[in-house]
Amino acid sequence: MPSPNETKRVTKTTLYSWVFFRNLHLQLIVIGIIFVTVAMRVFPLEMQKRIINEAIGMRDLPALYRYCALYIGAVTLAGVLKFVINLLQVYIGERTLKVVREKLYEHLLSLPIQFYRRTSPGNVISYIITEFIPVATFIGQAVAVPAVNILTFLAMAWYMIHLNPTIGLISISLYPIEVLVLPQIQKYFRRANRRRIKHTQKLSGLVGEAISGVHEVHSNASIPLELGRFSRVLEKLYKATVLQNALRFFIKFINNFFMSLGPFVLFLIGGYYAIQGHFDVGAIVAFLSAYEKLYDPWKELMEFWQVYQDSSVRYKQIMRAFDHAPEHAQFIEGRAPLALDNDIEIRNLSFVVGGNIKLLDNVSVSIKGGEHVALVGFSGSGKSTLALCVAQLYKYSSGSVLVGGEEVADLTKRDISYNMGMVAQAPFIFDGTVRENLLYSCKALAMQGGKCTESGEEPDLDSLIKITQQVGLFTDVLAFALRSRLENGEHPELRDAVVAARREFQEGETGMFADVADKIEFFDMEHYCRFLSVAENIAFGAAVAEEYDQEHLHKQPGFIAFLEQHNLMAHLVVLGESLARVITDELGPEPAHEAFKDCPIPEAEYGQYQKTANRLDSGEPLSSEEKDLILKLALGHVAGVHTQVGLDPAFANRVVVSRQDFINMACEKCPGAFSFFEPDKYIESLNIQDNILFGRVRADAPGAEEEINHRIMQALIMQGALEPVAEMGMAFEVGSMGDRLSGGQRQKIALARTFLKAPAILILDEATAALDNKSQARVQNIITNNMKGVSTVLAVIHRLDMLPFYDKVVVLKAGKIVEQGPYEELLQKKGALYTLIHGKEE
Repeated sequence: MPSPNETKRVTKTTLYSWVFFRNLHLQLIVIGIIFVTVAMRVFPLEMQKRIINEAIGMRDLPALYRYCALYIGAVTLAGVLKFVINLLQVYIGERTLKVVREKLYEHLLSLPIQFYRRTSPGNVISYIITEFIPVATFIGQAVAVPAVNILTFLAMAWYMIHLNPTIGLISISLYPIEVLVLPQIQKYFRRANRRRIKHTQKLSGLVGEAISGVHEVHSNASIPLELGRFSRVLEKLYKATVLQNALRFFIKFINNFFMSLGPFVLFLIGGYYAIQGHFDVGAIVAFLSAYEKLYDPWKELMEFWQVYQDSSVRYKQIMRAFDHAPEHAQFIEGRAPLALDNDIEIRNLSFVVGGNIKLLDNVSVSIKGGEHVALVGFSGSGKSTLALCVAQLYKYSSGSVLVGGEEVADLTKRDISYNMGMVAQAPFIFDGTVRENLLYSCKALAMQGGKCTESGEEPDLDSLIKITQQVGLFTDVLAFALRSRLENGEHPELRDAVVAARREFQEGETGMFADVADKIEFFDMEHYCRFLSVAENIAFGAAVAEEYDQEHLHKQPGFIAFLEQHNLMAHLVVLGESLARVITDELGPEPAHEAFKDCPIPEAEYGQYQKTANRLDSGEPLSSEEKDLILKLALGHVAGVHTQVGLDPAFANRVVVSRQDFINMACEKCPGAFSFFEPDKYIESLNIQDNILFGRVRADAPGAEEEINHRIMQALIMQGALEPVAEMGMAFEVGSMGDRLSGGQRQKIALARTFLKAPAILILDEATAALDNKSQARVQNIITNNMKGVSTVLAVIHRLDMLPFYDKVVVLKAGKIVEQGPYEELLQKKGALYTLIHGKEE
């Protein structure tokens, strides 16, 4: 029996080989249980006959009790054993499916980059997740279902013949007719099923493609075009599904028809024998029960055949779709990754794609170990392609790339990873924390037997702080932490340090933080805070309990009564109505998503506010729900941010005067619902930054955030609290594909994780394209000062002012090297590099 193994490609493995893969002992257990189960299915039939003929017919009460007890015992045992068989089927199927998915996923990740450029992610996901589900069902049933049903069929057939050979043989002879009819229908059913699966996958690919390219759809207003494509495939899927179900129901009709023929034969012939006195009543009952049970295994076998056909089609399609050989071996069993010298020799290298297009044409470059080489050229010159060939991401068509004297095409993926690190122009960030992404390359290296630190342990927090500072990411990490809240009772020492750092800022108006004090609006009980919402200003605090937060406060009867008592409600209504009118007029009927930045109206509620504003303009009275919306909008107004409508100074004064009354009322009627802004206490409802500042950064102070964060970092260092705050920042969840990060932050993480790995050879493919000038200069300093003479660097450069930092410049044009050499030397020649720079300057 062939079995999956590491040397055989998973896509070449047959479906049935998985049935016994690491499951042989379990399948033997299942067969043993099946024999007992079949016996327990036949035994009750004999008991039925004896109950009628011997117990009831002879009026023997003890015999009735005995046979009934044996009957129910056998039925119960058969049911329990069937339950055990079903559990084993599921266990075998799901356990094997886990192995299949793991091996297939490993194979998928090893496929060439070009495979993924022509394969829809939606199809890959559908294949691995959805289409494999029936396969698991089949693998679990592959032994149990045929065995239990064939044995049951034979046992019931034998018992029927034992009762009456003539009727038994006639009844059983109906099934060969069904065997001839059903496969013909099944053939059409399989074809319809294949079409349905094909159209389902096509539809899945279309949806995935449209979602991935939704920006292009919006920019071209091509929703009708995409809907047309979707509808055409959906129509085909609809027809294929209807046909498949029609054939399935017809198969059921045939099964039910033949099932009804058996009792017909029994009643006709058995009735004749019974009237003649050759067939007793108990035998008729037992025969009828046996025939019904004879049909059950036949029905289950038919269903199993359908499962097999469906699974077989799916399995073949999945494996055919991914049946591509990896271009390079992942590793060589029993051999550690090669530790190579970091010199690179590129000889007569060519890379040809479809249509005989040469992206690289006879390229030759020699790079000494520790040398830094820049690749430049106009778009399409082949510089990125060259870097990717060296990194083994592209398999070159001809020529040679030698690293430490070894041919790159012959090295394993582990060999390459062990000696190289690469940062792409658009690096991929994985779902998880900042820390997990920073350690990604180091963890992979550790699994290959390498190490990022001398001790072999993964880099500690100090190392992560150091590298993030070097690439300019640490201020972002600090900002992630500062925007976080400490849960109730969490990190008591950090809370104390935050309050102590706050004192530094409070003294900062005359001390070491005086230069940023004017960029912060400090909380002041005696003054209205323009960068707090109206609700926060009234409470001089923020809600802790959910029922008093921004979404629910406007519905609290006690709070409404307070507003009325302090003459605040009327002005809030005017403020909310003005905001609703002005903002909906300003944004128009269908504002873009970006328009809701710094907007007091949430995007999800904009339509409701539009209707409310229209009712206000028409003079119609508002409903209670619309009045709630108006009050909610007014309470969320932040004067320093939402400048569309100004704040009445008299109203602001009334808010300040009412604060203490609100605090007293809240403490009495809903204690613990709010955390108030007390200068000597940690405020639960605020993030760490606002707690340290005891205020808010002024939105009208451009560039203030970064400068203030720098001062906060100094304060935290003075309090010995920088590390726990940095730890919180490292735990920040970056989102799917890093969607909670900016482009620059993604690139800094990619650079930091590669620098942590400290590879002997570093490949940079426009790795600083998303960074500002200051960050680019910082990264270039790391490369020049820390890696020159240590690590070989091959960098695709987009900013030509960085070229003086490189030992050699290689200029490409149309896939060929037009010149190479030291930067100053090439400038003096006034050749291609001079023209490239001159063109850039112009």
